[in-house]
Amino acid sequence: MHIIKVGINYQTAPVNFREKLVFAQQDLKEAMTQLNEKNSVLENVIISTCNRTEVYAVIDQWHTGRDDIINFLAVWFNVDEQEIGPYIQVAQSDAAIDHLFRVTTGLNSMVLGETQILGQVRDAFLTAQKLQVTGTLFNELFKQAITLAKRAHRSTLISEHAVSVSYAAVELVKEMLGDLANKQVVIIGAGEMAELAIQNFHSSGVKEIIVVNRTFERAKELASRFGVQATKYDELHGKLTHVDIVLSSTSASTVILSKDELEPIQKQRAGKPLFLIDIAVPRDLDPILIELNNVFLYDVDDLQHIVDKNLAARKKAAEVIQLMIDEEIIKYKQWVTTLEAVPVISALSEKAKMIQQTTLKSIERKIPTLTDREKRVLEKHTTSIVNQLLKQPILESKELAAKKNSTESLSLVVDIFGLDEHVKEDVREQAKLNKSLKKLNLAKQTFFTLANN
Repeated sequence: MHIIKVGINYQTAPVNFREKLVFAQQDLKEAMTQLNEKNSVLENVIISTCNRTEVYAVIDQWHTGRDDIINFLAVWFNVDEQEIGPYIQVAQSDAAIDHLFRVTTGLNSMVLGETQILGQVRDAFLTAQKLQVTGTLFNELFKQAITLAKRAHRSTLISEHAVSVSYAAVELVKEMLGDLANKQVVIIGAGEMAELAIQNFHSSGVKEIIVVNRTFERAKELASRFGVQATKYDELHGKLTHVDIVLSSTSASTVILSKDELEPIQKQRAGKPLFLIDIAVPRDLDPILIELNNVFLYDVDDLQHIVDKNLAARKKAAEVIQLMIDEEIIKYKQWVTTLEAVPVISALSEKAKMIQQTTLKSIERKIPTLTDREKRVLEKHTTSIVNQLLKQPILESKELAAKKNSTESLSLVVDIFGLDEHVKEDVREQAKLNKSLKKLNLAKQTFFTLANN
């Protein structure tokens, strides 16, 4: 069995292509169910967001599994496989596991260290688990990835620093005003930066956001997507009399708000502080606005300094998290190597427990006058004897599972301890299969050698 990741993300495909390969949330269950019907796919989880559509799968063969997944994507989205080809990224084994860990911790996100993707990965995994399209390998791997991401965000500063101008603007206002839940915000503009600003203010708890734009239809369209208000441009001055924060991001070639315009408005505000954030280039807001009482003005250079400083801090945190990821990959691989020993260890423990219980019942029959306390003492001490005797065989079984010829070695353990027949047969059957695979691989190597000569 092998782990593979097949998909596209913002690093490998432009947005006009990514939007063709996005699973609607209501379709994800059906997609994962259908994908698992492929003979080569044993387990799968599909993660689909605005920045990525990635299929993680446990497959029985590399090439067949990869081709089946790519074909599945092409058919599902009704696109040609050759069209997908240049954008598809495939990762196998350690690289696939590393990619999943980097995605979940936010190291592979457009905004380094963002936490939203953790929830998206968790939701995708839980959905797959409910559908029973995950099994032993992915149930452990995804739980490990989610736990790692939580620990990474808790123990480092990866998500504590703003790394985009619009996000930095919101974080700056939060530092100044604290809780933003009861604050009123005006967004001037309806472009990408304005949209990001609305997202960031919205996620920070702001309930009243007003979008103002020279083209009212664009303001309405943007506002409707987030469930906020839209106002005509000529009503801007009226709105400024009572709001707390103004963020401006237009493509105007000259200032759209001067000192002469804001001064009478500020008098109407009776000294209420007004925070102005200008992220436009050229600037929308007259720099001398800062001369007015209780007006606080920040431009893109002020914010970029914060972004640069914080990005450097996030990159340092990312280096620490990558070391954590490397360690987790080793732990996961060690866990996988012990899987073959699990049925042997279970059978060994079960047989020891059965012998202990049989012995205790025999003692009780021969000494019927035993008190409840004496029975508990006997059970406690015989359990201790069993655990001490099993400790070394269990450790040795785990180590054998990590070595070459593990199946044959574990079969010997089964024979030595006389374990259940079905376990013995399972282990021996696996040994036969391993030998057959080795013969097949040797035959393939011989064939290719002869073919190339």
